[in-house]
Amino acid sequence: MPENKKNSGDALEDAEHVEHEAAETTAGAEQAHPQVPVYERRRLSEEDGGPVSASSAERGTQHSPGTGSRCGFAAVIGAPNAGKSTLVNALVGAKVSIVTHKAQTTRTRVRGIALDGEAQIVLVDTPGIFAPKRRLDRAMVETAWTEAREADVAVLVVDAARGFDDTVDPIVNEAANLKIPLILALNKVDKIHKEKLLALAGEASERLKLESLFMISALSGDGVEDLRSFLAARMPYGPWLFPEDQIADAPLRQWAAEITREKMFIRLHEEIPYSSTVETTSWKTVRKGAVRIEQTIFVERESQRKIVLGAKGQAIKHISMEARKEIEEGIETPVHLFLFVKVRENWADDPERYREMGLDFPKK
Repeated sequence: MPENKKNSGDALEDAEHVEHEAAETTAGAEQAHPQVPVYERRRLSEEDGGPVSASSAERGTQHSPGTGSRCGFAAVIGAPNAGKSTLVNALVGAKVSIVTHKAQTTRTRVRGIALDGEAQIVLVDTPGIFAPKRRLDRAMVETAWTEAREADVAVLVVDAARGFDDTVDPIVNEAANLKIPLILALNKVDKIHKEKLLALAGEASERLKLESLFMISALSGDGVEDLRSFLAARMPYGPWLFPEDQIADAPLRQWAAEITREKMFIRLHEEIPYSSTVETTSWKTVRKGAVRIEQTIFVERESQRKIVLGAKGQAIKHISMEARKEIEEGIETPVHLFLFVKVRENWADDPERYREMGLDFPKK
C-alpha cells in the first residue's frame, strides 16, 4: 500500500487495483489548485485532468463551424428535481451533469457544450431554486439566478406533473422579470393527462412572456432535438468558444469528483446529509497510461464519516468501485481511484470549499 494510507479506514481503493500501486505513487498528494478562468480551461495540464471531452462513442460526426457560426449561453433553471440535469445531458448527448433521485443534487453551475449544425450552445445547468435556509443554499440559489441573468437565453424547466406548485410559483414570478428571451420546457409530459398539460401551458402563456414553449421528456428524449435546434437558432453569431470535441468546460478532476458524489448519494440514500462534499486532490498519469486519482470526501462529524465508510468499509468500497467504472468509461483510460474520508467541521462555512465548487461565498 502507498505511504500516505496510514489509516486504512480513511481511504480505500478498489481491491483489484491495489497491488499495482506500490511502485507508482508518492506521499503528500494533496495540492493547491488555483481557480482556472473558464476561457483557459481547455488548456489545463494533464495533471489537472484536462477538459471534459467526448468519448470516441459520443463524438460521432463532427461539424466544424464556418462563416455563419453561432455561439452563446443558455441557462437552464428550475426547481429541484425538475429534470434540469437530465435535460442538459440529453441536449449535449453525453453525461456532463450528475443525476440522482435526491433533490438539490446539482450544487454549482455545470456547463455542457452542445452542437447543432454550425451553432455551439453552452448550456449552464444551475442548482435547483428553492427557499434557502443555510449559507450553502443561498450560494446555490444566487448562482442560479446570476447565470440566468447573464445568459443569452434562459430555459425554465417545470415538472409538468407538479405544475406551478408552491415551490415553482415563486420561480415563475422571478423568471418573468428576466431581460433575456425565456423558453419554457414542460418536462415529464408522459406522466400527465393531455387536458391538464394544455391547461398548464395556457397558464404559463398568460403569466410569462415566452419566446417559445416545448413539451418534452428529457429522460426519453422526446422533444429534446426540437428544443436544441430552437436554441441553436437563438445563439448570437460568432466563433465557437470551445473545441468541437469538448463537452464541458470544467476540468476532468471536478467532473470526477461529481461522479463520486453521485455514487455516494445513490448508495447512502437518506443516511448521509447534504453537508458533505467531494474534492479531487490528485490526478496523475502513471504506468502504462493509467490515471491515479485521489479524492477526499469531507463530512462534518465523525458519525457521518462512519456512515460513509460503512461496516467493514463496504459502503466506501461500493462507492469507489461504481465511481471508478464510470470515470474509466468517460476518459477511456484505466483508473486507480483512492477515496479518503475526512471530518472537517463546518466546512459549509469555509470560503475555500465554495471556491472549489465554483460558488461565490455569501457573506452571511
